Amino acid sequence: MSKIAEEKILKYLEENNLDGFFISRPVNVNYVSGYTSDDAFLLITRKKKFFITDPRYTEQASMECPEYQIVEWRDTYGSVPATAAGLADQEGLKTLAYEEDHLVVNFYKEMQEKTKAELVGVQGVVEEFRMIKTPKEIGYLRASCEIASRAYERIQKDIRPGITEKELAANLSRYMVLEGSDTKPYGNILISGARTSLLHGIPSNKAVEYGDFVLMDYGCQYHGYLSDMTRTLVVGKATPEQRKVYDLELQMVDAMESVDGPEVAAKDIYAASIKPIEGTEYFKYHYTGIGHSIGMFVHEQPFIGPKSKYIMKENMVHTIEPGLYIPGWGGVRVEDQVLITKDGIENLISATKELIEL
Repeated sequence: MSKIAEEKILKYLEENNLDGFFISRPVNVNYVSGYTSDDAFLLITRKKKFFITDPRYTEQASMECPEYQIVEWRDTYGSVPATAAGLADQEGLKTLAYEEDHLVVNFYKEMQEKTKAELVGVQGVVEEFRMIKTPKEIGYLRASCEIASRAYERIQKDIRPGITEKELAANLSRYMVLEGSDTKPYGNILISGARTSLLHGIPSNKAVEYGDFVLMDYGCQYHGYLSDMTRTLVVGKATPEQRKVYDLELQMVDAMESVDGPEVAAKDIYAASIKPIEGTEYFKYHYTGIGHSIGMFVHEQPFIGPKSKYIMKENMVHTIEPGLYIPGWGGVRVEDQVLITKDGIENLISATKELIEL
């Protein structure tokens, strides 16, 4: 992984007449170097690679990133920006790229004041490298999705009237760890009843009631790579309207997946999603952001929506997640995670999409 990323960075430096690149966004540090913990920054020049951290992490950094020169910022320059500036001057850099959409102002100011190099702000460089997944990355993403799908089977036995959303969310996270995920979780959405109309609702102390929709939008990490799936089920027997809304949701998902594939415009995938609800009373309850790429970060480029300018490419991995959200009544979302193949797509989520009545 790191070799491929580093080669791309060196090519980027050469093509853009830059002497070095300071990488501060944690997920990009992880992607480029393979490092898996905190307090880490990279300074990559055309000839050398520096890994900047503090003494708490030097042993781990030396184990995970043996090809980097490890620099302790606390014991050298006293701050990370001063260390980056000092290394830039030490190496005689005239131009140094930095991630301008990540650095805070005081960090930038200190680095600017302490280096002779010209600082060149860039955006989305490493993010663009991350859009096309390698076979190794796809393997990790596939495993992450399989873990999340198995956890869905396990959580169903816990869903019953009286249990709270927070209890279920905690159980769901536990099941993913037991099924093999990394122990470093990220936030899960687990909401019920009328609260299911909240697109990103936070689990609360609300108890599940008979007749509730229960919406679970969640995922896990496997070697740092993420799954993201959503399933909605009913506690008890679904009402005619619940089933009607759910059926429309499935039609939206199927419509998206039927047109998705390599060289397909993201906006055309969105256009397909709304066809089942055009002319219905539910059209006004859909949300236009209905998919995103995913890898080491949950919301990556490309994004799927009516204004998206992206074209899908082979070996991209993204979500399919249209939804219907009716304030005061509830909502339904079904989300798959798909791999773009040379012939179409492969759904990495094996969990059933059929409406389950518990």
